[in-house]
Amino acid sequence: MINIAMLSYHTCPLATLGGKDTGGMNVYVHQLTRHLGQRNVHVDVYTRSQDEHVPHVLHDLGYGNRVVHIPAGPEVPLPKKELTRYIPKFVDGIIQFCSDKGIHYDLIHSHYWMSGIAAIELKRIWDIPFIHMFHTLGLMKNRIAQSPAEIEGEYRIEGERKVISQADRLIAATLAEKSQLEFLYDAPGSKIAVIPPGVDISRFYPIPKDEAKEVIDVPQSSRMILYVGRIEPLKGIDSLIKAIALIQKDGDLDCCPHSLAIIGGEPNASPEEMNAEMARLQEMVEGLQINNLVLFLGKQDQKLLPYYYSASEVVVMPSHYESFGMVALEAMACGTPVIASQVGGLGFLVRDGETGYVVPANDINKLAEYLVKLIKDTALQDKLGSQSAVYARNYAWSIISEKIIEVYHQELATKKIITIQD
Repeated sequence: MINIAMLSYHTCPLATLGGKDTGGMNVYVHQLTRHLGQRNVHVDVYTRSQDEHVPHVLHDLGYGNRVVHIPAGPEVPLPKKELTRYIPKFVDGIIQFCSDKGIHYDLIHSHYWMSGIAAIELKRIWDIPFIHMFHTLGLMKNRIAQSPAEIEGEYRIEGERKVISQADRLIAATLAEKSQLEFLYDAPGSKIAVIPPGVDISRFYPIPKDEAKEVIDVPQSSRMILYVGRIEPLKGIDSLIKAIALIQKDGDLDCCPHSLAIIGGEPNASPEEMNAEMARLQEMVEGLQINNLVLFLGKQDQKLLPYYYSASEVVVMPSHYESFGMVALEAMACGTPVIASQVGGLGFLVRDGETGYVVPANDINKLAEYLVKLIKDTALQDKLGSQSAVYARNYAWSIISEKIIEVYHQELATKKIITIQD
């Protein structure tokens, strides 16, 4: 049996989706760990404790695999820049837990750059290889930032470069991400394995629309456009809202009433605690006078997502940057077409005219055009939806987890050879 220390420092794989720092990476770590467990790979996922009332060790991932919440600084959510100062305490907590339990790991698998910084120190202490996946890259985010507040600090860029130099292997979600690592960070191509995230096809599969709508309490006659994800500027939600306003103004969907459902964030938070982007989007909806068309549903349990996907006519990902796009893959697995920006991983994942459509980021007119086209043409919707469900099966976690295990074996074999030679 391979014994893996999985690091997800800044966010827990058990967290409710749609929060400030919860999204595709949480799903990735959660699902990968479960499917590794099915293949007799033992995994302990280490994450920073953010709530003193949550047990420090949970077995919610099954197969004997654990989530271990390590106290490192105040047990409350903290800004990412402040989190960096507690990484050494996080490492100390992991070492203490392993000592208390008598655990030995064969390999470290870290996620996001801060976990990679912790992995560097653990690699030194344990003398085992570590594999890293970034999920997002600071230099790419800076390229599409629309305000100084969205610029990632140099501390992150330096941290990413350090992780790249020390990791034994890097996993990129797409060829585009591999290229970004090579050309923006000078990462050796030989060090990078391209393995996309997977989808749990036992949970995400087509559900009849009438049954899905009944579960989430949506009228059978309604037509729903869906967004799922974090509420932040780089997600491009403002473009989607403007497209809805344009459709309303032109009367293109008067024949079939529709609404936009936005899953993510905390729309009912107090003005003092509300996410700045959420406040901006709500003001935009008010100003465009489309309150009757836009529903801010807040964070939702992942168990409900297949019903939302299946109940929708189309799922939209209007992002300015996505390293992959887990939401698009989940939606397609549910047989729902996706309209996505032609950026990052989305340009690879969504097949234009086959599983949905790709549009230039910020092109409101083109986005509105495709929304109208899909909602008006139910035959086209059904065709693209059926093709999406078939295509998504290529990304089943049973397939993807085997590719990850192959990388584990490669690194362990390399380590063994080096040790013998030494």
